[in-house]
Amino acid sequence: MINDHRLVWDRCLSVIRDNVPGISFKTWFEPIVPVNLDDEVLTIQVPSPFFYEYLEEQYIDLLRKTLRKEVGVGAKLEYVVVMGNNQSNSQPYTVKYPTNNNSKIQNKPMSIPLKSEGKSSIKNPFIIPGIQKIQIDPQLRLDNTFDNFVEGECNRLARSAGYAVSQNPGGTAFNPLMIYGNSGLGKTHLAHAIGIEVKERHPDKVVLYVNSNKFQTQFTEATRNNNRNDFLNFYQMIDVLIIDDVQEFAGKEKTQETFFHIFNHLHQSGKQLILTSDKPPIELKGLEQRLLSRFKWGLTADLQQPGFETRMDILRRKIYKDGIEISDEVLEYIASHITNNIRELEGALVSLLAQSTLNRKEITIELASEMINKLVKNSKRELSIDYISKVVCDYFNMPVDSLQAKTRKREVVQARQLAMYFSKNMTKSSLASIGSQIGHKDHATVLHACKTVNNLKETDKAFKLCVDEIEKKLKL
Repeated sequence: MINDHRLVWDRCLSVIRDNVPGISFKTWFEPIVPVNLDDEVLTIQVPSPFFYEYLEEQYIDLLRKTLRKEVGVGAKLEYVVVMGNNQSNSQPYTVKYPTNNNSKIQNKPMSIPLKSEGKSSIKNPFIIPGIQKIQIDPQLRLDNTFDNFVEGECNRLARSAGYAVSQNPGGTAFNPLMIYGNSGLGKTHLAHAIGIEVKERHPDKVVLYVNSNKFQTQFTEATRNNNRNDFLNFYQMIDVLIIDDVQEFAGKEKTQETFFHIFNHLHQSGKQLILTSDKPPIELKGLEQRLLSRFKWGLTADLQQPGFETRMDILRRKIYKDGIEISDEVLEYIASHITNNIRELEGALVSLLAQSTLNRKEITIELASEMINKLVKNSKRELSIDYISKVVCDYFNMPVDSLQAKTRKREVVQARQLAMYFSKNMTKSSLASIGSQIGHKDHATVLHACKTVNNLKETDKAFKLCVDEIEKKLKL
């Protein structure tokens, strides 16, 4: 075994270079610095937590195989990131990250009684072979916690209910807890967060997260192997069962029937069920009525599109976690153009960071604009009313909350009218919606505001210049 960490890493790089595109090698591997090799553990330094996460997601298999080839079958990889500190009198500090081999929480082993007549023990879909006691992996992602789930008006009910369930699983009125919303709004994240919190507070509880497609696959396999009763018995042992995307059960009658029996058993036994779906129960098609009625027994909570401030909080949390500094101006630009989907919002930020790293460019509004033009197909993008209000208020150097104030101060009235004017011209929102979000006014007030702005543009050159400058900022 080679002991020199630099030599080991150089040999690894020679293999990696032949297995990844040249531009990817330059971006993701050249910045890595080997730090130490101790007892088959190679420590490497990477520029940021984002860098570490990307390597783990995209290249961990290649890294693992290469390292084992050079060091041995027991080789392990450890990352270090030197984090800066915003306080001038504080020294930078180092954060260590292991590989994701052990990134999932494990339930405690469970003793499963043998079946009668000398038959083998229950066949667990998540069994770890080679041990007598069954160990159920809850299939939870450690990074999907309540701590990094950004709360806002769009998700407050679902998050609060989920947290209450995690404190007392099966003991609240929220059983089942059904969380629904469009793709990318955080349903899966919240479901994982509940499971993680349950395991931390109630380590003896058996928790299992499973996507409905995996559940269907397991059921089909159990049916093919005449193990349907074993499958049923296994799921009836779970204390907290999390089923993601239950709408995928549509049209699968046998799977629905089996899940119906599992649901009944768990609910009657005081066990907790957590379900996610892209629609509320009343809109789900292809599911049995008796199943839908049970989905409504507890609480149904929706996740809505995040508002501008929530989107900003998500982006700030992400860059803080990754140890990266990006100006609020750039974050506001991203948050104003990616409005419907948290997954797309975070994806846009990752793309921006990758573009910056790849091209060695500073992260600016121009770079963000270039990236979003590629990411968002339609060139004429709809802005949000929240963002328009903020740009207008920033221009007049006043807080956004002032637009909601009941005042007749000239500067506030004018800013409110401009916010209404741009919202009417740059969004698809109705006049009533614009009025309700800007000053709690009716549609007639919005029409009057637009008429006033148009009249002033024709008669007041200074005012027209003000309108043009704000419009440029909005069209960046």
